[in-house]
Amino acid sequence: MNSPSDHPDSAQTSIGDDSHFNRFFEPGACSDNGRALLALTMVPGLGPVRIASLIEAMGSPEKVLCASASQFSRIPGIGSKTATSIAEHLHASHRRIDEELEKIAAAGAYVVSIVDPHYPPMLASTPSAPPILMIRGRFDHTARNKYTVSIVGSRACSLYGSEQSKRFASALGSAGLTVISGGARGIDTAAHRGVLDVGGSTTAVLGCGIAQAYPPENAGLFDEIVGNGGSVISELPMNAPPDAKNFPARNRIISGLSLGVVVIEAGLKSGALITARHAVEDHGREVMGVPGRVDSQASQGTLKLLRDGAHLVTEPADVISILERDAFHLHSGTHAPRTTNPSAPPISGVRPPKPKQSPASPTMDTLGDLDEESRALLIALDSPRTGDELADVLGTDPGQVRAKLTILEIQGRVRRVGSRFERVR
Repeated sequence: MNSPSDHPDSAQTSIGDDSHFNRFFEPGACSDNGRALLALTMVPGLGPVRIASLIEAMGSPEKVLCASASQFSRIPGIGSKTATSIAEHLHASHRRIDEELEKIAAAGAYVVSIVDPHYPPMLASTPSAPPILMIRGRFDHTARNKYTVSIVGSRACSLYGSEQSKRFASALGSAGLTVISGGARGIDTAAHRGVLDVGGSTTAVLGCGIAQAYPPENAGLFDEIVGNGGSVISELPMNAPPDAKNFPARNRIISGLSLGVVVIEAGLKSGALITARHAVEDHGREVMGVPGRVDSQASQGTLKLLRDGAHLVTEPADVISILERDAFHLHSGTHAPRTTNPSAPPISGVRPPKPKQSPASPTMDTLGDLDEESRALLIALDSPRTGDELADVLGTDPGQVRAKLTILEIQGRVRRVGSRFERVR
């Protein structure tokens, strides 16, 4: 399949053009390519890999819809029986597209296809990326949702696990990262709640259609996520039930959307370990683990990850520090080639030096896309200061100041000079 940059609209209109980009997020919005790919995903037995093979053989999603059983049978790996089944179901699914789009619009959701410019590029670069996503709310990879981290763990978590999930999620959300999780009971729910408590952005990736609420008691949580500017995402048809087979596939989306994965209190059979495996083996992402009790079955999966080489994190600032290089590559446009082959060495193990610039007073133009705390911090950097000095000037917690400074450094707005920070722009 083509990458998002191959979409014809992207060559003519900048993503920075809000009037152009915003139309993609309207309820029921779906491009022509999205309609064709939606039809393909509604055919039983057609997953991302086979859909990609069909498109490669036929030339485009639209040509696949018009192909005959005999044409399908000539594609390597597809026999006559499978070809006949695909052709029959394609005819039926094509008629159901308008009905599905009506449900999508009624839910306040939209469709994004992998060839659209607003498809999350980090996910698009992963193996078996979903051809389409149903999104309720808004996921904008150019702005609020550019820097992401996932938090996953056990459904049957302890009080300790729930507390740590909220602690990490609230701090990372406050630092400007979008926290991705699976909307499940336990660690996932605590992570979403932690972000909402601080007014941050969070995204729930479901193992069912977004017209379903699973678990049922989280229906209100999903509404709150969307109401707070976050999103609920699924690759499945609107009314798809929460079948057990859907959740391992769901986990690859959680990893693919994220710069890194934080595992909190996962047992040896936890689905969170599947997410971690996708992150390491398929996506080249950072995997971090929060240590738990060594005699607790609920922590054995996390402890195994740590023994196998995952980063040990005990503070949210540890996570931000680990993700700094990945976020820099994302900002520089080099993230996809660095992670396409997870076994390959990084493009550069050292962060490139930033050019010297005058720390002139920031203008409203340069501060317009920042939150209030970041604006205050930049204004306070009228001369180089340490993190503790900034905390004293602003009268706020040093940990929060360090987290904000890391994000601003990632964005190229501040730089370290010894133990102090100075403003870049």
